[in-house]
Amino acid sequence: MSASAKSHLPTGASRAVKLCGTEIVDAPSRLLRAGPLRVELDGGQLRYLTFAGSEVLRGISFLVRDENWGTYTPRIDDLRIEEVADGFDVTYRAVCAGAGQRLAYEAHISGCSDGSLAFEAVALPETDVITNRTGFVVLHPAELAGRPVKVEHVDGTEVDSHFPQHISPSQPIFDIRALSHEISPGLWASCRMEGDAFEMEDQRNWGDASFKTYVRPLALPWGYMLAKGTRHEQAVRLSLSGRAAWAAPRPTRAVTVTLAGDVAARMPEIGLGLPAEEAAAALAAIDSLRELAPRYLICDIDGRDGCGLAELGTYRKIAEAIPAPIIMEIVLPDNTDADASLAPIAAAIAGAGLPLLGVVVSSAADLKSWQPGAKRPERPTIEEISAAARRAFPDVRLGGGTLAYFTELNRKRPKPDLVDFVTHTTCSIVHAADDRSVMETLETLPSIIASTRAMIGDKPYHIGPSVIGSRDNPYGKGTQDNPANARLCLTDKDPRQRGLFGAAWTLGYVAECAKAGVEAVAIGAPTGAFGFIHKSASHLQPYFESIAEGAVYPAFHVMAGLTRGCGRGLVDASVSQPGRVAALAWREDDRCVLWVANLTARPQPLRIAGLGEARLLLSLIDVEGFERAVRDPRALDSFAKPHAGELELDAYAVARIRSGD
Repeated sequence: MSASAKSHLPTGASRAVKLCGTEIVDAPSRLLRAGPLRVELDGGQLRYLTFAGSEVLRGISFLVRDENWGTYTPRIDDLRIEEVADGFDVTYRAVCAGAGQRLAYEAHISGCSDGSLAFEAVALPETDVITNRTGFVVLHPAELAGRPVKVEHVDGTEVDSHFPQHISPSQPIFDIRALSHEISPGLWASCRMEGDAFEMEDQRNWGDASFKTYVRPLALPWGYMLAKGTRHEQAVRLSLSGRAAWAAPRPTRAVTVTLAGDVAARMPEIGLGLPAEEAAAALAAIDSLRELAPRYLICDIDGRDGCGLAELGTYRKIAEAIPAPIIMEIVLPDNTDADASLAPIAAAIAGAGLPLLGVVVSSAADLKSWQPGAKRPERPTIEEISAAARRAFPDVRLGGGTLAYFTELNRKRPKPDLVDFVTHTTCSIVHAADDRSVMETLETLPSIIASTRAMIGDKPYHIGPSVIGSRDNPYGKGTQDNPANARLCLTDKDPRQRGLFGAAWTLGYVAECAKAGVEAVAIGAPTGAFGFIHKSASHLQPYFESIAEGAVYPAFHVMAGLTRGCGRGLVDASVSQPGRVAALAWREDDRCVLWVANLTARPQPLRIAGLGEARLLLSLIDVEGFERAVRDPRALDSFAKPHAGELELDAYAVARIRSGD
């Protein structure tokens, strides 16, 4: 960007950019009421459906997904809402368009005070449309794991079943017409889906906090075509049976974080991804990278095209300057001899003198998603890869699992006896990219970790490098471009990495991993779209385009603070409303270090219990201190000030509270 262009940029960041890295603001939802029935209308979809204070469904959506599983954002026209005391009625018309395709649909939603609700839609393709899914998706909350569900199949048969406790690698229920579950003692909800065959997948596989029942079985071919001028009708109908006491919602109260003493678990080792394309920029930012102080780096080499081999010298310089050892991710071509593919890579690594902590070797095929039972390339097998890696790197820890997401680990289970540790990563924007859905993925981490532990026992467990965005797309041709700097599924350029949102998400992610006993967790990268340190780029980066390279994002301070706690003994930090606030605490000599983050877009009053009469120092990263925080990599300590009493955290604010200073 030219100097003259920069002179016309605003000197300050807007609140929207400070929070989420983009000027685009999530449209507000509208709460619809019908007696004890409550539901939010959000972008034409329904969310958080409750009755008498109990959650019934997490959501009902009519979605149009493209051939790469990207989800269209509909343009909604002619929205009409009517509300009376005992019911509501909503109609609208929506258009999904892009890449030469266009589909309209007409929607009608009605709800009554007895808990009944209907969502009807008619899809009207205005061109031929290639889609992987067009139709309804119903979300049951993840907290139903292990609980009973009554299933009515398409042929009318009824069976008793359960929502899976551990995350199911494949669809737990097929050929669905209706699902019924108990939402509170004596009160049952029945959700009926019409217009096609439906089946369920365990969305916790992808980090979503729900069980998803969706239209059109995956066993059928996709993408498929909806022909221009055809008509496709579907409906979802909810009814309740039984009785429940109804109480008016209580006023929102302050969130309480209670510190209850030391626990046996320790803070994990915290690492950082270092992709080959960011190696040069990371070396240029080495002073800030030292301040970030990752305990290890995850570098990569792609044996298909040699990407990463030219960066070996840069990897070594960065690792020695921090200092931090390297875990090397290596991708091998399919249908090749593993020994022959690994030998030149191992020789190059040895010649570069890398401080190697471990290697993780994967076939190229395993970077993509495969349905359970699908035929994969025959070679190299897991056994061949493990044996070849042991020969190529005899004195180095060998990792196994997947370089892709938990889904791929769950569908191709690891063989723990062949490796020294098991690893996978996650992405928070596979199915939805709005702010609340992304934060809800933190709720699913305990299930992901518990399900992995059920596979691997006490084998050391690593996660990462994880980030909000998509480091790869196992489900399509590639990640989504994001020229508008929007909230977009499966993009590798999520704007929230640059905002306070990214800082709060980072704390929440590490907190869940630490409490569940994960030995090592890697987050993001030094620079780039997944980075903590700013660098110029061709994509939009509001506000940061007007300041010098070397600025840092708010999440930098969280990571730099958390790496100081690696290996420390954890302190039990429970949260009264965990969906609103994340907390993580450890013991540092004779003092306690507590980190808290507001996971919502609204200010949250916060009480801290269990610190007694100790003198407290508070360092706050929020909207008010944003510009100072991004310009100074050491701002966290300079923010410290004495604190007593209740604390209010602004949207996505993060605070460090230290006792005994």
